[in-house]
Amino acid sequence: MPTRLPLDSLLVPVRRSASALTARAFAGHASVILLLPPKPTARDWDGIPHGAMLRELFAVRARKAGDSVQLRVGARAETLVVMAAVSERASTFQRLAAAAKVAASALEADPRSLLLTQRGLPGAVADAALESVLAALQAAAFRLWSAKSKPEREARLQRIELRHPRPLAGLARTLAGAAGNNLARWLTALPPSLLDAAGYRRLLREFARSLGLGFKFYGERELRRLGAGAFLAVAQGNATRDAGIARLTYRPRGARGAAIGLVGKGICFDTGGTNLKPHKSMLDMHTDMEGSAVALGTLHALSTLGARQAVDCWLAITENRIGPRAYKPQDVVRARNGVTIQVIHTDAEGRMVLADTLSLAAERKPAAIVDFATLTGACVYALTERYSGAFTNRPDTRALIEAAGAASGERVWCFPMDEDFDSDIESTVADVAQCAVEGKGDHILAARFLNRFVPAEIPWLHVDLAAGTRHGGLAHVRTDVTGFGVRFALELLERGWPAAAGAR
Repeated sequence: MPTRLPLDSLLVPVRRSASALTARAFAGHASVILLLPPKPTARDWDGIPHGAMLRELFAVRARKAGDSVQLRVGARAETLVVMAAVSERASTFQRLAAAAKVAASALEADPRSLLLTQRGLPGAVADAALESVLAALQAAAFRLWSAKSKPEREARLQRIELRHPRPLAGLARTLAGAAGNNLARWLTALPPSLLDAAGYRRLLREFARSLGLGFKFYGERELRRLGAGAFLAVAQGNATRDAGIARLTYRPRGARGAAIGLVGKGICFDTGGTNLKPHKSMLDMHTDMEGSAVALGTLHALSTLGARQAVDCWLAITENRIGPRAYKPQDVVRARNGVTIQVIHTDAEGRMVLADTLSLAAERKPAAIVDFATLTGACVYALTERYSGAFTNRPDTRALIEAAGAASGERVWCFPMDEDFDSDIESTVADVAQCAVEGKGDHILAARFLNRFVPAEIPWLHVDLAAGTRHGGLAHVRTDVTGFGVRFALELLERGWPAAAGAR
């Protein structure tokens, strides 16, 4: 059952117009979204088609910020108008969550085209609210992969018209982030029968060719030559020899300086290995490659934006299977950088494959490395699925990292990375133990383990994707697979994190 990347359908086209609102403009769309302050003035309603009727209904039904009201208007009630009261003090997360509700209401009419506009909101508030709704519309209109015999009908929305007097400064980044998020969610939701290591490699090659990126795949034979024993220990339990580390390179014209390294954990299915997972814990382990999908979605967004910064994207692609050759507790393996590792638990495979992937990425002397991984259950227990965990070897930049999370609506919390945590993963037979026997603080210990594979002179950020999946979605994304991380990464890089992280 072959499948192709949906690169041509990641976004619904958006066209901005500064034209005045008219009844004809309303009638030309099946849905209209009108953003308003909680208490619009009479002047705010001036010139809005069907304004008297809409104003009366809004005054009765919209009692506070965040409320929305619907009404069908037109000669044949052909247009659904969704009016939403926008808070001026809402955080980005709150705006996105509110936008998800508005988008869902507007798409109930199954529109082919949709009009989005606002009245009465202050400049910066108006722009942020419009961009949030656009992000929510793009997420809601996109369809994840399905193999149903009677598949769900493709979303009909083919065009969004933005009526706004001036260009939105953040529109390009909002749409690039939305496309990257849609790509990440689409890949993560694929079943493991399609997205095994061989299938992933094929899609990555297609992705690189479509975007004009460099592509290299380090297969098991080459990784053995390179001494990537930590990665190979995990891969050796697979029935086929398809695992490897992919490197995609983005080199914009005129780029100067070292590249940014994006690293992603791509475990296509995780049984837990010899320490086999129970049924409920294993059921959704096809999503254990979401870190790689987020790294790839970020690369897509940066390429779409024409970023001037060169990027290397490194993806650790394998499964963690059970079998006669599977690695086991008390094995000792040597990683690419020479560090020896005592295996404690085979379900801590993510840090093993990332160890060698980080080492390879670091050898290219990047300006900085950001890695994404659905790494530990401990991080979920610490934060729930509403936040993701952040760990960095540049503690002075923790405020910047958390600020990027808040501004993007993909919230992160920085955990401690003090050296004394290393005593919990000391080994009597190797340089380091893979993890502790007990699970307490495993998200911190995993980060301390990974720290050994990034030289101290390279700024590094590890994102443990506790929010990668959440029942009912998160913020503006309503699918269980959230694609969390693309918006955060774009905001972080926009704020100049590598430069800000230059000094220890």
